[in-house]
Amino acid sequence: MKISKELKTGIITVAAIGLLVAGVNFLKGKSFFGGDDSYVAYFSNSGQLAPASAVTLNGVVIGSVQSVEYVAKNDSLHRVMVSFNVTEDNIKFPLGTVVEIGSLDLFSKGIMLHMAADISKGYYKSGDTLQGIVAQDMMGQVKSYADPLSKKVSGALTSIDKMVNGISAFWDTTASSELEGSLKEIKIAIKRFGNAAEEIEIMVKDEKIKLSHILSNVETITLNLKKSNESVKKIVGNVEQLTDDLVTSDFKGVITNAKNTLASINTILETASSGEGTLGKLLGDETLYNELVKTNKELQNLVNDIQVHPERYIHFSVLGAKTKGVPLTNSEEKKLRKLLDSIPQ
Repeated sequence: MKISKELKTGIITVAAIGLLVAGVNFLKGKSFFGGDDSYVAYFSNSGQLAPASAVTLNGVVIGSVQSVEYVAKNDSLHRVMVSFNVTEDNIKFPLGTVVEIGSLDLFSKGIMLHMAADISKGYYKSGDTLQGIVAQDMMGQVKSYADPLSKKVSGALTSIDKMVNGISAFWDTTASSELEGSLKEIKIAIKRFGNAAEEIEIMVKDEKIKLSHILSNVETITLNLKKSNESVKKIVGNVEQLTDDLVTSDFKGVITNAKNTLASINTILETASSGEGTLGKLLGDETLYNELVKTNKELQNLVNDIQVHPERYIHFSVLGAKTKGVPLTNSEEKKLRKLLDSIPQ
């Protein structure tokens, strides 16, 4: 079977178009036969990222950037959308993976993927949106380091300028004259110090004899103290013995006895206050007090009557005559006489 020239031409044309499309996709960073996973990330700025830039994972190129577009969403956040694909098979990104735009080397920009450590939450699917951040470029890093340094250098230069101006102002004509006047005052002060030293030397010479007498008196006093050393020792010994005797006295026993005595007195007072015992009854029973007063009064009346009319109570006879009265025994008569003798006249 013969193939016509027209059929051959058509087959060659279709193959050429297919190769052209595949080549264009390959140049764009896609797989030769397509079927790559694609993802989207949003950034605050592009960071000078361009399409066809490399997408790396741990320093290994796994895809390329497809597009970098400026978009304005409904939430009024004007951002940059970056689409990229992954040409490597069997690479999945856990939820929480971060896409970072940064410098891959000194001259090129690219995307660096930072895998999330927790894989229990699941994985992103092709077409999902990942979190994007823009790393500080080299110029920004240099600027952030140089700006504080330049401020410090500027401040140091300002301080040096002030110091130079101060030195210049010090050495002008006015400062020179002030310095000359200060030197003159220092010279005068040194001269005064010299005069004061001479006066002190003269005074020391005049007072030298008095100082010698004072030292002689001090030496005499020390000799007298040395001679009296034994007497002082005896006095100190007596004082020490007296203090030892005082220390060794039974102060504790005396205090204990006094404490016990006070306790006994308190007990007696408490008993009397409660109306117990003879003293308590005397203090608390008013009837007993009244009876004692009444008895004492009657007894005094009896004594007075005995002194006035003893014949009423003492039986005695004169020449055989009998006197009226109360007959008393010998023991009762002795007790009565003893009672009369004890009464104060």
